[in-house]
Amino acid sequence: MKKAALHNLGCKVNAYETEAMEQMLIEDGYTIVPFSEEADVYVINTCSVTNIADKKSRQMIHRAKRKNPNAVVIGAGCYIQTATIAGVTPEELACDIIIGNNQKNRLIEELHKFIEDHRMESAIFDINDGVAEYENLTMFSPKEHTRAFVKIQDGCNQFCSYCIIPFARGRVRSRKIESIVEEVTNLAKNGYKEIVLTGIHLSSYGIPGEIELIDVIEMMDEIDGIERIRLGSLEPQVCTEEFCQRIAKVKKICPHFHLSLQSGSDATLKRMNRKYDAFEYKKGCERLRKVFDNPAITTDVIVGFPQESEEEFLESKAFLEDIHFYEMHVFKYSRRHGTKAASMDRQINESIKALRSDELISLGGKMSKEYRDSFLNKEVSVLVEEVLEFNGKTYWTGFTKEYIRVAFESEKDLANQIVSGIIKDYVTEEVMLLDSLQLS
Repeated sequence: MKKAALHNLGCKVNAYETEAMEQMLIEDGYTIVPFSEEADVYVINTCSVTNIADKKSRQMIHRAKRKNPNAVVIGAGCYIQTATIAGVTPEELACDIIIGNNQKNRLIEELHKFIEDHRMESAIFDINDGVAEYENLTMFSPKEHTRAFVKIQDGCNQFCSYCIIPFARGRVRSRKIESIVEEVTNLAKNGYKEIVLTGIHLSSYGIPGEIELIDVIEMMDEIDGIERIRLGSLEPQVCTEEFCQRIAKVKKICPHFHLSLQSGSDATLKRMNRKYDAFEYKKGCERLRKVFDNPAITTDVIVGFPQESEEEFLESKAFLEDIHFYEMHVFKYSRRHGTKAASMDRQINESIKALRSDELISLGGKMSKEYRDSFLNKEVSVLVEEVLEFNGKTYWTGFTKEYIRVAFESEKDLANQIVSGIIKDYVTEEVMLLDSLQLS
């Protein structure tokens, strides 16, 4: 019996690609085993978003080699892409095969070549050298049993001063609508009720003059069996009047929007090379709140970016309070070699970053509680996912359309069912109690 093990590092796009490679291996006759077990083939889908991610990627490659020195170790993804272009050899990477971005569909082909004649192979090229074709990977049976992530876009043209991803993923490429519809239709036939559209820079999806992101969303709304459509991270510029008016008419859309911010200070945003200012961001939020009743708006924030003064930090904090997010993911700025920000002067002391991070995490917790409180005694619909234990009691759990986790007691098997009920209380600080249960 041939055994393969896979390990994913990084974002939801990476996770999608890892599961697609897993399906390729299964179709090729491999049995998938946990990464901690001995296998004949190890696939590590690497990440390069930070220096720490690079380090973790290297560690997982070496761990696979130690687990079975005779195994075929395959390094794939962003760290492999950037390291190879920087001149690091497959031998130095401790990989038998290296597969860059936009080449993961060659996994089985490269694996067979290596097994047949034991040649060191490299399925990698400079992704920034005019790559325009979207790599078609398809998923029919994701590991999650209720929601499925569907990748529709790759690459990024933004070149934010702190980010290495445009160099790792290349320029923007969009998936053909026919391929998206086919995959989502098959996922619906396999019982998946929620689709999450994702990409490296999802807002850039489309072919100018032909199709845009909103067109894809509207087509998803017509697919039988799909009950919910959720979106991955968006840029605030996508929230135009037309976009908001059209998306509000999509029956299956989840009013949960992750709008990347990074800072509420215009001066900091400019140094980051973000393509909007705080006013434009706020207008996008206002448009969403105009067409949806109490939508969940979440964001990412970086503290301690080079040259961030105390005044800029306080300006950013005040902006966050003004927008009043449901959730905030707070990151301390980390120097990323190869980016413009890494060479900026006046890098911020780590102790100051930690203080600012703690302050925003505390603010985020307060705003998140206030948002959840606004749903007390209100009826919601919930996609039921799994059984979990809280405070010694067993509950069914799931998420509302706004991505609020709720829990309820039931002796029935309600997995992958949509139920409705009234939120009455809290089970834990972050899980709400659902009562007056009804099957939708």
